[in-house]
Parts: sequence; structure tokens; C-alpha cells
Amino acid sequence: MTKRVVITGVGTVNALGNSVAEFWPRLLAGETGIAKITTFDVSAFKAQIAASVKDFAIENWGVDKKESKRMSRFIQFAVAASLEAVRDSGFDIKSDPEEVGVIVSSGIGGLEIIEEAHRTLLDKGPAKISPFVVPMMIADSASGAVSIQTGAKGVNMAIVTACASGTHSVGEAFEWIKRGQAKAVLAGGAEACITPVCLGGFCAARTLCSDSNDAPQKACRPFDASRSGFVMGEGAGILFLEEMESALQRGAKIYAEVVGYGATGDAYHITSPAPEGEGAARAIKMALREAGLTPEDIDYINAHGTSTELNDKFETQAIAGIFGADTKVNISSTKGALGHCLGAAGGLEAVILAKTVETEQLPPTLNYQTPDPNFPQLDFTPNKSVRRTVRAAMSNSFGFGGHNAILVFKKFQK
Repeated sequence: MTKRVVITGVGTVNALGNSVAEFWPRLLAGETGIAKITTFDVSAFKAQIAASVKDFAIENWGVDKKESKRMSRFIQFAVAASLEAVRDSGFDIKSDPEEVGVIVSSGIGGLEIIEEAHRTLLDKGPAKISPFVVPMMIADSASGAVSIQTGAKGVNMAIVTACASGTHSVGEAFEWIKRGQAKAVLAGGAEACITPVCLGGFCAARTLCSDSNDAPQKACRPFDASRSGFVMGEGAGILFLEEMESALQRGAKIYAEVVGYGATGDAYHITSPAPEGEGAARAIKMALREAGLTPEDIDYINAHGTSTELNDKFETQAIAGIFGADTKVNISSTKGALGHCLGAAGGLEAVILAKTVETEQLPPTLNYQTPDPNFPQLDFTPNKSVRRTVRAAMSNSFGFGGHNAILVFKKFQK
């Protein structure tokens, strides 16, 4: 029998806060975490801003100092957000460790470790490279570390699909529990990619906003006619997904029910989405079909909304093609506040989606001033959060290489 899946815990580290309680009110208030990069010299870079995590210390989560030194930054983010999600859920993993899994992904992994090791290689030779370089840099290490720190012994994997990684992780965790192969799964994504190589690479690809270095709060402008590129972000977003009967039996708080997941490929281009969002539209249809919902049932969409020309255009066309150009659905991109966290974006936006369904407060799209005449004019929830009834909500994620992933959550009812 197919199991129902609910969300009983949420956790995050991001540019607006190191916990859900810290970041959520700031997100709703329209604050942004985007600022000048200070961790390395950016004077030679065209883009000099990012949404960096601030005042973070993994020791605050009870992680042993010796252990923390063997974790790269993205791993530490994943562990902190996962421990928060577990605590929030109230689930005792030690009572049933083999029934709890971990699917925590990263698009890039420990890039700063690779850069440091390369400098060591050139300056001091291979004998001076740390024996922990490999386990600190590979993308699956976050999932492994979360398992070690929480004691979860069920399914353990990492999905790497660029900026769709976190959403695919939550979707696959949903399917795993639905099939009865786990009682609960920690799922989401983590990324710490604000490094010289990554910044330089995206600058070279001309995908970053470089016209607002002196006004970082206005740099990311999703869906606005003046948008000029995305802003890098970092952090983690983790959900504790649980089989419904388990949650009810222990009287757990339920944020939302996970009801739909869609995953498709564009088969089109290494970076550009398929024209008119063809692949995205198929994924949306797939998620709605699994959820047993119609477009009219969706009250809110957390858009991928990167503030890049083609993504915003094609995503809007995909939404309008399915929901209608006159749809009343509220749409927002939260990347104006949190930056684009690449492999962590989908996990973080899943946390936002769960909180939106729970609170019926919709975060805004920052810096939306001028409608773009080149695509349908939808309700992008400009600049201020709004309240409305949220029966069901959807999150979109699209990654380089043509990876599309969609999640649908709805208000929980027995």
C-alpha cells in the first residue's frame, strides 16, 4: 500500500540566518543577505557580491571540534541544518536507525578544499596535501556526515543535478517513503561555492549580475525587465520527511504533506533551458498528476527565478502555459534575498515552501519594478510578503544540463 508522506522537521543555514527561526521573519520582512564578498580579494572580478552565510559555527550544534575540522564548509552547513530538522521533528532516530535515511545533495561539493589543495600542491608538493582532501571535497560527503552525526542507517545517497539537486533529493526521499522502504528520510541540499574559482567561472560564463556591486541589495531582480544575472549564495536546506502514520502515532507537528514530484530532462543544451520551458512544463504536469491536483488547486509557486534572461522567460512561459496567462496563483522567487545557492537552492526553497503552507505567509520577489514585455505578466508577489489561503503549493528547480524537478506540498488533512 502506498504510504502518505509528511514534513515534521525543517532546518536551514543561509545568508539571512543560521536557523529557521532566525531567517523566516527576515525573509518575510523583505530583507536580503546579499553583500560584498569579504572572504577573499574580489577586486579583479566583474561580480563582487554574494549571499554569504554569516557568524556560523558548527560547534554551536554540539559537533566535536576535531570532527568539524574534517568537514568542509558545505558539509558543516548540511550537518547543522539536518540536526535542526531532527530536533524540530522530535523523532528519536536511535530508536529505529535502520528505518531513517539520508539524501542530502550538493551541486559542487567542497570546492574550497580543491582550491586549497591545488595551492598546496604547487607551493609545497604532493607530500603536504592533507589525507582528508578527498572526503572533504566529494559531493556525497555531506550525506555521509549527516548519517554519522544523526545515526541514520537507512538509504544514504547524494544526487548531483546542478541547481535541481536539492529538489531531486526531497522528491526521491518522498518516493522512498511512499514505497515503504523507509519510515523517515532527511533530505535536501547544501552548498558553499563562494570561492575564487567558482566566482571566476560564473563571471566568465557571463551569468552573474555585475552591474550592482555598489548596490548589492538591488542586484538580484527576478522576472524584472532590468534583470542582469544571478547572485551566488550558499547554505543548506533540509526537511525531515516522515511516513504519516509514524508522525500521527507520536503526535508530531506536521508542516505539510508532500503529494507530488516531477522530474524530466530537456535534452536540449548544456546551460540554456528548453525554449518556452518545454521540459519544465512536463515536470510540472507530472508533479500535479501524482498529486491528484489541477493547476487551480495551487495557490503559491516558489519559482526557480534566477534573475537571468532565459530562465525567467522560459519558466514564466511554462507556468502560463499550464496555469493560464490569467492565473491568480501567487509566484515568488526568493533568490533576491538568499542568492542562488546552486545545489542547495531546492532544499532551501523546500523549507520555504513548507513554512509557506504552514503559515500561509508568502515571501516576496525582491526588486520587481518593471514588468518584462517579453513574457506573460503573472502575479510575482512584488517586494512585500502577502497572506492568503494556501491549500497547495509548488516549488520549481532547474539545473544546467536540462535537469527539471518539481515538488508539490499541500495542507495536511487526515
